[in-house]
Amino acid sequence: MNKNKKDKQMSNVKKVSKREESAKQYLDALQERYSKLCIVRLDLGYKKDKQSKKVEVSLEEANNDYNHMMNNKRSKPSIFKDQVGQMCLKEFTPDKGVHYHTVFIYDGNKVQKGTYKADQIGQYWRQITKEKGSYHNCHRNTYKYKGLGVLDYKDTEKRKVVDDKVIHYLLKDDDKQSISAIKSDKNKKDRAFTRGTLPKSKDNKGRPRG
Repeated sequence: MNKNKKDKQMSNVKKVSKREESAKQYLDALQERYSKLCIVRLDLGYKKDKQSKKVEVSLEEANNDYNHMMNNKRSKPSIFKDQVGQMCLKEFTPDKGVHYHTVFIYDGNKVQKGTYKADQIGQYWRQITKEKGSYHNCHRNTYKYKGLGVLDYKDTEKRKVVDDKVIHYLLKDDDKQSISAIKSDKNKKDRAFTRGTLPKSKDNKGRPRG
């Protein structure tokens, strides 16, 4: 292995490690505030053009759609009212085009049906994209380890599954799926991974029990 390739691999490992540390710290803070969380996982993308058989959506267009959805959450309380956090990994492949691996986190005392909530978000994504968008509800996958749905703060085993299976996959760094290949001057600072801001302290009120 040549030095440049080795250095790049080491850089990617450090990048993933930094993302994981940030994501776990974020989830820790949410669990300090809420006794239960509902982990909702889905992938958002685009349909292929019928003629070219390719996804004909630029990074800028995809960003506009995703930001539109995230900025418009207040107008959709039936979908986002009890959402308390989110994580997102943005990727690109020639076959799938720009797509988003997302985790939406809800107050688990108020939202328990993760599969239904993922469908709600996915259908809204289709609406935002004027039916150009598509989604995959990960709750319908057959996973050996169950890390989705309601996570009680006392359930350390499930939290480990969330860390090792859900978060770790979300934060992978793959050169073959990098958005750097399609960046322009307008979005050259675009980040592949984003998460919500750390919640403020509840002033020693502790977790709401439910």
